[in-house]
Amino acid sequence: MTFFPSLYLPIRLSLGAGVLLSGLFMAGCADAGVHESRTPMAPPVGHHNNVDEGFADWLTGFRVDALKAGITGKTFDRAMAGVTPDLDVVSSDQNQPEFVKPVWVYINGALSDKRVARGKLLLVENKSLLERLEKAYGVDRHTVVAIWGLESNFGDFMGSQRVVRSLATLAYEGRRKEYGRSQLIAALKIIQAGDVGPEGLLGSWAGAMGQTQFIPTTYLAHAVDFDGDGKRNIWTSRADTLGSTAHYLEVSGWERGANWGYEVTTPTGFDYAQADMAVKKSVDGWQKLGVKRVDGKPFAAKDATAAGAIFLPAGHKGPAFLVLNNFKTILSYNASTSYALAVSLLADRFRGAGEIKGAWPLDERPLTRAEREELQDLLNDKGYELGKPDGIIGFNTRKAIRAYQVKSKLPADGYATSSLLDHLRR
Repeated sequence: MTFFPSLYLPIRLSLGAGVLLSGLFMAGCADAGVHESRTPMAPPVGHHNNVDEGFADWLTGFRVDALKAGITGKTFDRAMAGVTPDLDVVSSDQNQPEFVKPVWVYINGALSDKRVARGKLLLVENKSLLERLEKAYGVDRHTVVAIWGLESNFGDFMGSQRVVRSLATLAYEGRRKEYGRSQLIAALKIIQAGDVGPEGLLGSWAGAMGQTQFIPTTYLAHAVDFDGDGKRNIWTSRADTLGSTAHYLEVSGWERGANWGYEVTTPTGFDYAQADMAVKKSVDGWQKLGVKRVDGKPFAAKDATAAGAIFLPAGHKGPAFLVLNNFKTILSYNASTSYALAVSLLADRFRGAGEIKGAWPLDERPLTRAEREELQDLLNDKGYELGKPDGIIGFNTRKAIRAYQVKSKLPADGYATSSLLDHLRR
């Protein structure tokens, strides 16, 4: 699915937590430098620390399905030996964060001086490898290294949980049981192929693996053996890690030599309802509406006919960006627009650019989960029919917010803020 975040980006509370799954379910970041760790929670009601009695029966039935999918009995029994439900995985899957952090806090963490400096050193250290990757896949080396940096802090934080156990737990009891089943079958196929053994298949609670956090189905489809040793090793081989990432971006539609986008300014009286990822115009078309580069420079001539959208990561009060196809391609890797912006800006920082000139709306505070639910409830009361409030500001909520803003003669940027909630209350 594609998720366009509200003013605030959900905090990923543990390795892979809060993952935003795209079409191929690229599971997210294990970077302890950007995302906060969660204090362990009490086990859900109705569970105990010994083996769940129903799990053994489930495992017996799942073994039949796995054998039908081509997994040998030997592989299954080796991989699943001693596996029990992981209550930490259940807690991570079922619990939504109470608080969220502002997007500018996330961006500042993602673009820390330490991460930028290390990325620049790694670009030099891996110059030959990255040149070969660019030639093979056409993907900009700075973007590949930026993803590497954000997903695992350049391989430092890949996750330490047994992927097979995590996925078996999700398949048995998680909110996304079908996701857990399909990823577990894929993980067993990886083991059966000999790329890695069960003990080496480590990652996040959601099943994301390796230095750039592929989930098993994405690994099977797009991981490559770029170092030529006969194995696709995204855990310890930089060549395979970065090659797999570049290959994924290539098949997702990366345009060789193209820009990801520009920071821009919008004219007085701009219709913020057009600042939506679904509203596409050519760069020339946006220029005719008064959109300009924030630095006053002209747009690149090669981008004149390129389709782009206006993206407001913090609503109309914050910076504005005109994002193009390669930004969209990064969204196929992780469907958070804030993540795609962080990757794009970090890649620019490696080139000596990427400084945001627009001011963030620091006066806005994050809404608590209860307040987000209240906002949805108030929109329901006014006839926007969002269904049961869940505190998740997704596409339907943003659409309802826009409609309410238009009716109330407010800037229709679709963002949930404390001031909007106060307006709804009045």
